[in-house]
This record gives sequence, C-alpha cells and structure tokens, in this order.
Amino acid sequence: MTTEKPIAPARMNSTQAWVTYLSKVELPVLANTLRRINELTDSRNSTVNELANVILNDAQLTSQVLRLSNTVFYNQTRTQVSTVSRAITLIGFDAVKSMAISSLIVDTLLKRNDRPHLLRCLARAIHAAVQARCLMPKRNETALEEVFIGALLMNIGELAFWSCETEQATELEERLRLDETPVEAQKAVLHTTFTEITRGLVEAWSLGPFIKDVVSPGQANSLGSSLVRNCVDMARLSEQGWSGPHMDKALERLGKDIGESPAVVRDQLKVNASEAMRVAVSLGIPQVTALMPGASGAAGEAVPEAPTMDPELQLEILRELSQCLAEKPDINEVCQLVIEGIHRAIGMQRVALLMADRAGDKLVPRKLGGRGTEEWRQHFLIHKDGTGSLGGLLPHAHASIYQPKPNAEGVPYDRWLGKVPALIGPIKANGRLVGLFYADNAGGGYVPSNEQLSAFGHFLQNAQLCLTLISGR
Repeated sequence: MTTEKPIAPARMNSTQAWVTYLSKVELPVLANTLRRINELTDSRNSTVNELANVILNDAQLTSQVLRLSNTVFYNQTRTQVSTVSRAITLIGFDAVKSMAISSLIVDTLLKRNDRPHLLRCLARAIHAAVQARCLMPKRNETALEEVFIGALLMNIGELAFWSCETEQATELEERLRLDETPVEAQKAVLHTTFTEITRGLVEAWSLGPFIKDVVSPGQANSLGSSLVRNCVDMARLSEQGWSGPHMDKALERLGKDIGESPAVVRDQLKVNASEAMRVAVSLGIPQVTALMPGASGAAGEAVPEAPTMDPELQLEILRELSQCLAEKPDINEVCQLVIEGIHRAIGMQRVALLMADRAGDKLVPRKLGGRGTEEWRQHFLIHKDGTGSLGGLLPHAHASIYQPKPNAEGVPYDRWLGKVPALIGPIKANGRLVGLFYADNAGGGYVPSNEQLSAFGHFLQNAQLCLTLISGR
C-alpha cells in the first residue's frame, strides 16, 4: 500500500502557509531529521551513540560523513577514518554533527530539484559557512561548527523554496529574470519574503537558539551571530568581485568581528574561497564551484566556466585503476572507479555508463553516478543508428564535448538530458561501439573545459584497456 503525497494548495499566500507546506508536504523527512540531530547537543556516550545511529540509518548520509571525515578541512591529522563512531571519537561530536547537517541539506534539496537558483543559493551558503568557520577566532570546536551551520542555514527558507516545483517558483524565477527587485518580487509572488519563511522554519524545525539569533531582526547578540550575518552578506557581494563600496563596508564589519584590518580580511577571504570550493567537491556538488568567487574571470561574466577539478583525487583514482588492471582486471570494478573519477575528480554532476542491450541495437544504462540520475535507469536509452531524440549523443572516435543545438528536443523524463553540454566517449570491442560514457552538469550552464575533457579521456582509456584485456583472454 502506498501513501499519496498531499496535494499542494494552488497558491500559498502567507508566511505560515509556506512554513506549513514546506514542513508537512515537501520536506517532512528533512525537517524531522534536522530536529533530531539538533536535539543532540551533549557529547556524552549515550548521545554520541544516538548521533551515530541517526547517521547510520541513512546509507547515503553515512557515506558522505565518512568522505568528509577524511578531508583536510575536518581531519587535519589525515588519520584514515572508516566508521562513524571512529569519526566522532577522532574528529569530534560537533564536527560530525556539522557534516551530517550539511550533507543532509545538500542531498535532500538536490535530489528534488536542480534549478539554477538552487545551485546558486547552495554555492553561496557553502561559501559563507566555510568563511565563517575559517574566520572564527579559535575558541572551541562547538563554536566553529556553530557558525558553520549557522551560515549554511541562514537562508534555509530560500533553499527550501527553490527545491520545490511550484507555480509560484516558476513565476518568481520569471520575475527575477526580468531584473525585478528580489524582495519586491518575493512579496508580489509569495505574499511574504524568504527572510520571513526562514524565521518560520527555524522555529518550526527547532534549529536551536544560535540560528534563531542569527536570523532574528535587530542587533546580533554574540560575536558568532554577527560573524555569520556578515559572512552571508559578504558571500553574496563576492559574486560581483572582491572590491567596490558595498564590499568595502562588508570587509570593515568583518574586520571588527575578528580584530583585523579590511586589507587582511580581504586576503583571508580569497584563501578561504578556495577552501570553500574543495568543501563543495567533498560534499558531492562540484558543479557549484563554478558559481563561487574566483572560479571565473571578470565579475558578471556572461558564460560561467567549468568547475574546479581535484587533481590529487584524480591521480589517486588513476593509481587505483592501474593497480586493478595490473592485478586481475574486473570490468565492473574498473567502470565504477571511472564513474567516481569523472564525478568527483573531474567535477561532473551526473555520470552514466551505457552498454549495448541484448538485441545490440540500443545503449542502456549499466552504471550511474551522481544526483538526478534515478530516472535514467528506467528511461535513458540511445539508438545505435542515431535515431531518436538522443541520437546526437552517440560519440565520435574519441572522447569529445557534446554541444546541443539551440532547439534540441530533449526528453520528458529529464529537463537537461540532450539539451546541455556534456562529455561523451566511446567504449569499443573489436572496433564496434559497445558502450559510452556520458557526463553532464545538469543546469550548471557551462561548457566542460578542455582540461576536463583531457581527464575524461584518461579515465575512459582505463575502461577501454580493461575491456581489451578481458576480451583477449
């Protein structure tokens, strides 16, 4: 027996209506899990076990927390962590709690939607969170993680709103496209503002007194609250560059928070922005790095550049591939490593390996990676004769960048497939096309770089070599 999702009201027309709709209809699991994690504020053994259990109940969350636990941002000792309980012991209760919350936010929202506005908000939230944690005068672990989560959740109302497919989201998107003032557009379409929705969600989801202070009107009640507010403001301004009268004032406010001159603060912010990109990659959303300051050239550039790659991770995965090939080639293991390399090291959001079906006339998914690929398993197929709406994805002799035509048809089950730039490359056996790797960045809005294409080609060569070795046995 399945329970149907409640039907959303035609239009929400008050703050409370939006808070109820987001909490009860769209995001009840996120609301409940965040509430449970936030209630765990003591690091006694019983509470440590409770936190571990909350994380272990979700396989994806467990995987994300362990991945983050092995990054330099959280684990400066570089001691390998392989269990959640070990992570809590080695890295700290508050740090693991922080990882769990940030992973939950990212995973839950991006599974639901990949609107450019949501990606922009996530990029801004992660940038602000990393800046707040890095700038916070070293007090204790609790304070560092408090400001990180405070900055991440300061605009939770806006994040939650853009993750939902509603008529009002589409209408607001259109108004913002016409350069209408954001707050006025929100009032006209939502009958409230993102700020008011955030305050309502903070209360309804019991996100704690610190975040409540951060989002409350009036003066901040602590250094941490002030730092979070100023970091969120700075993250928004930095999208237009590191200079200008508004940015200068933001630097002055941050300087007062941490006791440094604006010039010193500016230099620190630029270093921290690079760290924010690495954290985004570790969270599994490399596509948002292209939306962070420093990722592209001049501010306001019309065409954003591809996200930052992780060359160290790329080398690590290539070494693992070489080891697999040297020992006992296993096509499944090799292709899984290739998928992970394309997704995490090259920075592509969605990756698929398609192989020929039994009849041999179509390519269908064999392995998938990244968010937004759930529907592909049942529906994604490419006719080997080049017909159909996705026939243009058939690769050339080598790895290449697919550029869609302006009026590309697309498919009903995915708004981006066939309509956005992608990396494509063939897998052959005895000169015949038997499969292809496909990778895109959904609504990211940029063309993969030549560096990404080159790295993509290296990974494909390993998959091809494995197939050649196996077929030659």
